[in-house]
Amino acid sequence: MTDPDQGLQDALDVLDAVFAPVSGRPFTVGGCTHCYGQSDLDSLGGPVDRIPEDLIAAVATEVTDHWDDFPGLYHRLTPWIVRLLATGRLHVDHGLIASRLLAADCRNWAPAEQETLEQVWDAWWRSALHEYPGTDPIISVLEMISVCTGTLRPWLDIWAETRTEAADQHLRDAVRRWLLMRDLADLHLGFYDELHATPELLPWLRNTAGGRIDAAQFSEVKRIMNRSVS
Repeated sequence: MTDPDQGLQDALDVLDAVFAPVSGRPFTVGGCTHCYGQSDLDSLGGPVDRIPEDLIAAVATEVTDHWDDFPGLYHRLTPWIVRLLATGRLHVDHGLIASRLLAADCRNWAPAEQETLEQVWDAWWRSALHEYPGTDPIISVLEMISVCTGTLRPWLDIWAETRTEAADQHLRDAVRRWLLMRDLADLHLGFYDELHATPELLPWLRNTAGGRIDAAQFSEVKRIMNRSVS
């Protein structure tokens, strides 16, 4: 594996260890028995490493009111949800997972848990930038980590510092997607639009993207920026 890939694996292993007291304690799961059988609920309350991946995937995106204690259940499963997502084994909307983490109150978890999650976001971001094409679109990874942390700034700074062809190609793809969908002038991230990205993203693109994206793309970015401030 390349160094960024190894960094991600190491960060995920640390995440497992830090969350072990939460993931390992006995937990009674109650929820919608129309959608989940008792065997599913029992499995979710048992050893986390024995829960089938398809069940974790279902919980990862399920609406919060399906569970008697959604924050407790999501907190418990977070290391597995994040691992599956970051390693390309959970094919779901990244913005939805970020929104679910916010609904589980992830920004108020224990300081060690928050710090370890941010280390995973950092390692995942660096790994994603160094691989092209990646497992997931770069804008999906950016949405996940920026919504969870409430800011684009540190992740854009890393992108600016990563001067590789892979990172530049990701940037061209991202701008192409944002321009195609007419998102840049008023871009919100997260399933419920929790993060307004445009105020941080547009100035960064104007100041950083020159020479890294197509001339036509850069011209359009500047046009949108000028229109936004006029």
